[in-house]
Amino acid sequence: MDSFEINKIVAAVLMVVLLVIGIGKVSDIIFHVEKPKTPGYAVDVDQAVAASTETVEEKIDIAALMAMGDIETGIKLWKRCSSCHSIDKGGKNKIGPALYNVVGRQVAGVSDYKYSKALAEYKKTWTFNELNGFLTKPAKWIKGTKMAYAGLSSETDRASLIKYLNQNSDNPLPLP
Repeated sequence: MDSFEINKIVAAVLMVVLLVIGIGKVSDIIFHVEKPKTPGYAVDVDQAVAASTETVEEKIDIAALMAMGDIETGIKLWKRCSSCHSIDKGGKNKIGPALYNVVGRQVAGVSDYKYSKALAEYKKTWTFNELNGFLTKPAKWIKGTKMAYAGLSSETDRASLIKYLNQNSDNPLPLP
């Protein structure tokens, strides 16, 4: 290919770019729309922020939720977790910490596991409510966690998994 043909290709590309930009400018002139001085509706920012920061604890009756779950389903769901966590007594940490005795334990309570800064600074206990919120969407419940799991959207599945986790303990907590 000689330089004349290259020049024709470059000229064609430039003409298309100029044509697209020109049509955009002309249409802005023809169809000019003025923005209204007052918005069509007002957004109450304080109320919107308060609604978005409401915790799952306030919305969910944990006793009713836990009544929906069953341990057999929890065992099946555990298979998803077992690639990153162990549940055996004395089990080793994997990608995630060992979860034996997790219900009722301090968050980031396994001493020989390196937690994310967000989890290490989260000074709460793994209660039924905390586990339910965390398993819904871990990254949203504790912002900055390293856990890349998307979460369980089904309430029944979360209750079943929490029951299974609670069962795998030296002293399982009584269900709410």
